[in-house]
Amino acid sequence: MTRTVVAGVDGSRESVAAAEWAAREALLRGLPLRLVHAWEWQPYNDDEDSASGAASADPQRHWAERIPRETRSALLQRYPDLAVTADQVAAAPAAALLSAAADAELLVLGSHGRSGVEHLLAGSVALAVVARATRPVVLVRAGTTAEDGPYGDVVLGLDLVRPSEAVLGFAFDAAVRRGAVLHVVHGWNPPSLYGYAPAAVAPDLGAEMAGYESDALARALAPWREKFPEVDIVPEAVIGSAAGHLVEAASDASLVVLGRRPRSTTPGPRIGSVSRAVLHRVTAPVAVVPHE
Repeated sequence: MTRTVVAGVDGSRESVAAAEWAAREALLRGLPLRLVHAWEWQPYNDDEDSASGAASADPQRHWAERIPRETRSALLQRYPDLAVTADQVAAAPAAALLSAAADAELLVLGSHGRSGVEHLLAGSVALAVVARATRPVVLVRAGTTAEDGPYGDVVLGLDLVRPSEAVLGFAFDAAVRRGAVLHVVHGWNPPSLYGYAPAAVAPDLGAEMAGYESDALARALAPWREKFPEVDIVPEAVIGSAAGHLVEAASDASLVVLGRRPRSTTPGPRIGSVSRAVLHRVTAPVAVVPHE
């Protein structure tokens, strides 16, 4: 089965930006694009006769059917070589999007920006999709500009405790397709004995620890350098949480890539604190890649 790039659409500015980004990504990957609009119709429970109730529901159904159809038409005008399908799915949004994403290359959703992304992630639908999807999910903000190249950096937040091949592979593949620099950020913390300023206590030890972390990052990236020799890599091992450094690196990025590991110790779907901070603060599209 040929995988697709799937974009969730609902008629909002954010979903229009997501569909545009998904269209360009589908062209980059040589894959078809599937637009999905999930709409859970609620039947009328009143004293009206069935004909009257059906008639009153028609405007809602008509609007729900127009969203994916008109989005598809607009995309085909701009990208005539793109294969695009549009589906209106009668199901709860989270369930419909998770189902559509299960066999997709990636799922693209709109994000509400600085003032709303935290609310978006706290909402049951988006949280369920981002935290439960088995395929990568990309969040795109309204106002994201079209980027047909040259592309800005691809920024990867890398956890060296258990570096994931899925996350690394996604980031390197994205950089290759864009002909972009891959900026890899690894955040580390010194032992609690030294707090956050080991150099202030023992300058030589601080330098030694920083050197060790840089070497560990280089070792983790070494096989990927061999696999993707065409990618220009900028590795950065930084003291403290990676979130702030990722936000800074992402200022001119074309894509930020983060990993998400299942959290079996907490009830319900969750994303990590670094991912939440990055999603709240960056304006670039953010890919969240699930991994074991």
